[in-house]
Amino acid sequence: MNSPSGSSATGTIATGKPMRAAQYTGRFAPSPTGPLHFGSLLAAVASYLEARRHGGRWLVRIEDIDPPREETGAAKLILQTMEAYGFEWDGDASFQSANREAQDNAAHALLEAGVAYRCGCSRRDLADEPQGPLGTVYPGNCRNGFNGEEFAIRVRTDNEPIEFEDRLQGQQAQNLESESGDFVIVRRDGLIAYQLAVVVDDYLQGITEVVRGIDLMDSTPRQIWLQRLLGYPTPAYMHIPVAVNALGQKLSKSTAATPIPAGEPRKMLVAALAALGQRPPDDLRAGKLSDIWSWATRSWNPQALTGQKTIDTPNFTMARP
Repeated sequence: MNSPSGSSATGTIATGKPMRAAQYTGRFAPSPTGPLHFGSLLAAVASYLEARRHGGRWLVRIEDIDPPREETGAAKLILQTMEAYGFEWDGDASFQSANREAQDNAAHALLEAGVAYRCGCSRRDLADEPQGPLGTVYPGNCRNGFNGEEFAIRVRTDNEPIEFEDRLQGQQAQNLESESGDFVIVRRDGLIAYQLAVVVDDYLQGITEVVRGIDLMDSTPRQIWLQRLLGYPTPAYMHIPVAVNALGQKLSKSTAATPIPAGEPRKMLVAALAALGQRPPDDLRAGKLSDIWSWATRSWNPQALTGQKTIDTPNFTMARP
């Protein structure tokens, strides 16, 4: 790897002691911005079954690092819904905000190593800059120094391609400097940015494979870049197709995605398995929840999704519970 602007990688930074990973350690990491919807369920089911297929550990982490976007009570509701659907995670659910000290240590170490810098640019300052796959391509205005009181922290990038092999979507590559520019790791409001938080937390939890929606694919090269700078191992990646509504929009709070009902999970769970290409037998809906999971664990075949980008959401899942 060529390091940015001639800098060398920082080596492993003391952000806390990572868990000793099992042969396989996966995770599901929802943000508490609202209840789980069908797209969330697909990601949870895929990551859970992949971990169980490997005889590994599966962790649940609530990514609560953006208080302005969080919904009161959402974290509790998410965990209750997951319990109602029969998910069994290893250990207690964790909260991303609990790792703030480790995340700050990583940001400070990147600053000290000269691979990150303070940036005073506002959104208005960057309004006319070109757009890349992850938004505005930062032009490097503050690379040579900034002395104001309000600032974000950005990490330096270069244009050596960040390449990785996704287990479903195949070979991926991104040139960070030209496609996204130097990106934010600590926001102007003092909050840790998602890209740094997830990298630090995956390291601390010993995550060996990340299974998540393809909508996060473009974030992966940024995270690999940070892993390299921090001296962390890079997990394997599997990006599943994203669930979309009748208009082709990704299911989310902003597109009024319907929460999945906690009261009767069997029909919704079987629908999720079918949407993930697993072909569950019709009589599974009438069985016990434990029977559904038993069948799913035995039969899980993620390769049924190879190369697929979207999943149409079944109409009945869009009805209000």
